[in-house]
Amino acid sequence: MRYEDWIHDWNTQGRFELPPGRKYMLDDESLRDGLQSPSVLDPPIGVKIEILHLMEELGIDSVNLGLPGAGPRACADVERLAREIVSAKLKIRPNCAARTVEADIRPVAEISQKVGIAIETATFLGSSPIRRYAEDWTVDFLLRTTEEAVTYTRSLGLPVMYVTEDTTRCDPETVKKLYTTALRCGADAIVVCDTVGHATPQGVRNLIRFVREEIIQPSGRDIRLDWHGHRDRGLAVANSLAAFEAGADQVHGCALGIGERVGNAPMDLLLVNLKLAGVIDRDLSRLREYCEKVARAVGVTIPPNYPVVGRDAFRTATGVHAAAVIKAYKKDDVRLANSVYSGVPSHLFGLDQVIEIGSMSGKSNVIYWLEKRGLTPTDELVERIFNAAKQSDRLLTEEEVWALCGTAARASSR
Repeated sequence: MRYEDWIHDWNTQGRFELPPGRKYMLDDESLRDGLQSPSVLDPPIGVKIEILHLMEELGIDSVNLGLPGAGPRACADVERLAREIVSAKLKIRPNCAARTVEADIRPVAEISQKVGIAIETATFLGSSPIRRYAEDWTVDFLLRTTEEAVTYTRSLGLPVMYVTEDTTRCDPETVKKLYTTALRCGADAIVVCDTVGHATPQGVRNLIRFVREEIIQPSGRDIRLDWHGHRDRGLAVANSLAAFEAGADQVHGCALGIGERVGNAPMDLLLVNLKLAGVIDRDLSRLREYCEKVARAVGVTIPPNYPVVGRDAFRTATGVHAAAVIKAYKKDDVRLANSVYSGVPSHLFGLDQVIEIGSMSGKSNVIYWLEKRGLTPTDELVERIFNAAKQSDRLLTEEEVWALCGTAARASSR
């Protein structure tokens, strides 16, 4: 049978769709927005370079190198990362964050000139009524600040990614005025932000379509439209896919969803979902390595039940589940085995199904475990391990099962 015959895909029967033939670009914010998490470490530059190379390996399109205006260390790290892109001839495109002030924008230009590479400048500015009220800002002030910042950035020869913070809570009139002003002054891309994780997928669709139809299309220019989402409501992945569906060209994310408060859209899960949707075709076998490298670098722990790269993602000891996977393996079909009890085929990400032994296991788990390790599953040995598992309140460890194998071997030799 064909793989398509095994699974009836209800996901294709509705309005949600990522059309093939488009380019779905990703911007990695792990080394900038990701480091704004109050619980992470800012890793040394050598580790940041290793992470940069893993981003390249995964085919990520662009990377935010940091905010050089934040201080000497941030500036030095941005310069070193930019030099690495040049010296290693990486394809990933660099950008930097900057507030809409000359003191933040100027260091980006200086690094760009020193290193000899164009660095897109993500100039950001708050936009929503609630932010304006808290800051005592007027819309005229925002428009004037936008015009001055974008014009100044362009005068330095830098491409501009104009970012409105809290766009998802901003009124349409102000959204239109701000983006129109930025485009008139020479911005090359605009970023719609769900800064506090307020949006739902339908809200994302409404806003992205509004920006494309009411602002970008009337400009007559080829403007890139980005989406930057946070996950305060747990909707960051769904919102990012909705943004792509509605016409966004590029979506931002961070490894493991690290970032301010509860974090950003998880870059790893964006890659997974785009791969499963069939709209990107790239080797993602180093996805776990990327996630584990970032986790170690910033000092966070990957939860065991985290999708795809968590320890338990493709691991089971449940008898019914394991039996189905084992039967699929016996058909000598890895794709079948990796799909029969998983919505994410593990082999697409360089990973395997893992069958273990615990109180909810059947004897088939024990037999498979033994055969996988080249041991003969005698009735006595299987029974010994099976009985030990049934009396345990957790999965048996590798060492415990091996010890039971040794005990059985010694008993049979008497």
